[in-house]
Amino acid sequence: MDKQDVSRIGMGKIYYVIILLLIGSIIISAVYSVSIGQVSIPFKQSMDILLHTLTNGKVGTLDSVDSESYLNIILQVRMPRVVFALLIGVGLALCGAVMQAVVQNPLADPYILGISSGASLGATFAILVGFGSSALLAQFGVAFGAFAGAMITSMAVLILSSIGGKATSVKLVLSGVVIGALCSSFSSLIIFFANNAEGIKTVTFWSMGSLASASWDKTPILTIVIVLGAALFLFQHRVLNTMLLGDESAITLGINLSAYRKLYMILTSLITGTMVAYAGMIGFVGLIIPHITRGIFGADHKRLMLGTLLLGGLFMIWADILSRTLIQNVELPIGIITSVIGSPLFIYMIVKKGYNFGG
Repeated sequence: MDKQDVSRIGMGKIYYVIILLLIGSIIISAVYSVSIGQVSIPFKQSMDILLHTLTNGKVGTLDSVDSESYLNIILQVRMPRVVFALLIGVGLALCGAVMQAVVQNPLADPYILGISSGASLGATFAILVGFGSSALLAQFGVAFGAFAGAMITSMAVLILSSIGGKATSVKLVLSGVVIGALCSSFSSLIIFFANNAEGIKTVTFWSMGSLASASWDKTPILTIVIVLGAALFLFQHRVLNTMLLGDESAITLGINLSAYRKLYMILTSLITGTMVAYAGMIGFVGLIIPHITRGIFGADHKRLMLGTLLLGGLFMIWADILSRTLIQNVELPIGIITSVIGSPLFIYMIVKKGYNFGG
C-alpha cells in the first residue's frame, strides 16, 4: 500500500467523522432550539418530550416535565419551525452548490442568478393579484406563483446568456443580475398599484424571509420537494464534477452538459420556488455554505454534497435561533441574519485573488 492509498483512507475516516459530528450538532441544536423562547424549557425536559414522541413512548418519560403546556409549545409551535429551518437550509445549500457547478462560478446561487427574485415576483403576483377563483389555485396559488416565477426567470437567464454565442459563466451571472433586477422592479410596480394593505404586509414577509409561518400542514410538500431533490443530486456527483472541467472534457466522457444544465436549472427552480413560497427570500445561504464545505472537503461533489446539505441545515437552525433571541421579545426576519453573516464572507470571496473551486 503506497502513501497515496494511506492518505486516501485517512481522509475517508476524517470525512465520516465530520459527517457524524454535523449530524450530532444538528440533533443537539434542534433540541436547544425548541428549548428557548419566551417560555424557557429545560434542555433535559425538551429531550424527554422529543424522545417520548418520536419513539411513541418507548424511549423517554414525561414524568419529569413540569407543565403539560411544554408539550404543545415544543410539538406544535417550535418543532415545525426547526424542521422548516432544517429543510430550508438543506434546500438553499443544495441549490447553491448545484448552481455553482452549472455556471462554473463559485459566487453563484439562486439569489445571485435572479431565480429567488423571480419566485418572489410570482408570489407577489399571487398575493396581490391572484389567479382567479379556482379551488386548486386558491389552495396552491402562492406556491404555484413562486414556482412559475422561478421557472420563467431561470429560462430567461438561460436564453439571455445564450444570445450572441455560447453561454459562459460570466454571461450567466450578469444575466441573472439583470433578470433579478427586472423581477424586483415588477414586484415593486405591483405593490405600488395594489390597494391591499394586508397583502402588502404579507409581501413584506417575502422580501425579508421568515420562518414564522412554519406549521405541520405545510411541511409535507416542502419535505417531498427538498428530500427528493437532495436524494437526486447526491447521485449526480459525476456530472457535477464534469461541469467543473468544462464542455470539452465532457464531450470526451460522452456527457451532454447542455441537457444537464437545463435539467438542473429546472430542478433548482422547483426547489427555490417552493422554499420562497413558504419562507420568502433568504439570501447568501446558497453562496456561503458550499464555499465553506468546499474548504473542508475539497471540490469533489461526491463528498461535497452531503457535507453541504448537513452544514446548510445546521446553519439555518442557528440563524433561526439568533433571529428569535438577539433582541428580547422581537423576532428578526431570518433573511436579515443570513445577510449579515453572508455579506462579509461574500466581500472576502470577491477581494481574495485566485479563488477557485478548490477552495
